[in-house]
Amino acid sequence: MIAIGSDHGGFELKQEVIKYLEANKIEYKDYGCYDQNSVDYPDFAKQVCNAIVDKECEKGILICGTGIGISIAANKVKGIRAALCHDCFSAKATREHNDANVLALGGRIVGVELALMIVDIFLSTEFSNDERHIRRINKIETD
Repeated sequence: MIAIGSDHGGFELKQEVIKYLEANKIEYKDYGCYDQNSVDYPDFAKQVCNAIVDKECEKGILICGTGIGISIAANKVKGIRAALCHDCFSAKATREHNDANVLALGGRIVGVELALMIVDIFLSTEFSNDERHIRRINKIETD
């Protein structure tokens, strides 16, 4: 199951990503926001990330205006490796090399078609399990 959330700046793109998930029969849980009224992105980042840490969901997608703030907030949660991706190569590389479990997108930065390609690549790419990548991930996981 995919956890998805956004602030008001990412709301419209989140609705498009939800359509993609539904069309591809990918289960998801929407953690808000539910309209374009101004809200605080850290609230939604925490909800999505806690769902992953608590193993309610496998991966997450977070969207704010630029993707920057929501990715910073997400990476404050222990066990989360959120990656801000605005291109397909980054989405593939972060899954293969970083085993990122949250994709962050900028609703005001990336267009819908590209965003959906990024989502598809992020969700379909497996972690490489290479020893060097495991070693590096272990170095960024702190107590």
